[in-house]
Amino acid sequence: NKQKPQQQLLPSQSKSKSKSKMMNLNLFLISAAAMVSVASANNPSPPAVDLGTAEDFVILAKAGVTNVPGGYITGDIGVSPIAASAMTGFNLIMDSSNEFSTSTEASGSFYAPDYMSPTGTKLTTAVSDMLTAYNDAAARPVTGGPFDNSLSGETYTNLGAGEIGGLTLTPGVYTYDISVGITGSDVTFDGDGNEDSVFIIKTSKSVLQAAGTEVILQNGAKAENIFWSVAQEVNVGAGAHMKGILLVKTAVKFITGSSFEGRVLSATAVTLQEATIKQPTASSARRGLRGQVA
Repeated sequence: NKQKPQQQLLPSQSKSKSKSKMMNLNLFLISAAAMVSVASANNPSPPAVDLGTAEDFVILAKAGVTNVPGGYITGDIGVSPIAASAMTGFNLIMDSSNEFSTSTEASGSFYAPDYMSPTGTKLTTAVSDMLTAYNDAAARPVTGGPFDNSLSGETYTNLGAGEIGGLTLTPGVYTYDISVGITGSDVTFDGDGNEDSVFIIKTSKSVLQAAGTEVILQNGAKAENIFWSVAQEVNVGAGAHMKGILLVKTAVKFITGSSFEGRVLSATAVTLQEATIKQPTASSARRGLRGQVA
């Protein structure tokens, strides 16, 4: 039996098939982009938490700040209602105005309610604003629907069973009734190309970050727009790097050699062990909020 010769495509037929393949590819890409757009619309970024005048401080604590020298703090530090004597390890030098003190351990100033007026009044307002911000973040409704990641069946409630190390988080409100851990590896916050993207991680327990791990920001995510609302304590391990706004009902501890970009706002005490703390660069959304309360 003789085989039939293969049919040769005319040049016009070949071009037609190529165009058809290209059209199908374009339709696929448009469809994929539309799906991403719909997903983003279903889970929009929540509004930022207004810190009020608490945003004037890189560290604000009601029950004191204890420091082991060796690190450095960029920004102002305040305590209230506890007195200045609760800021230890700084070798404070009182300014001639008696309204604030300074230290070689920090670039900013230190404030306490027993300093000269109007310092006490300003601190009372800042602490009130801090508590309002904590309550706001803690009351935010969790983002609905499935979590947009590779974890099948996961939602924004107790994502990763509390372990967020190794995950890439997108804007939204994440809620936990268990402790949140960054222990297995680093956690990444992805701003989806928007510097005003907001992330709220709230837990009725604690946040524990293991030694040497890091909070990574990408695609526009900013420390100023990551809010950790924590009912118990935050513990940052040795050499770890944490980022965000810590709104904490109890203690915050930075273990030896750890570092932090953000603000530490604690309803009790803050402990620093040779830690480096710096305030964040505000996004346009945060600058807008600050203008409203200034």
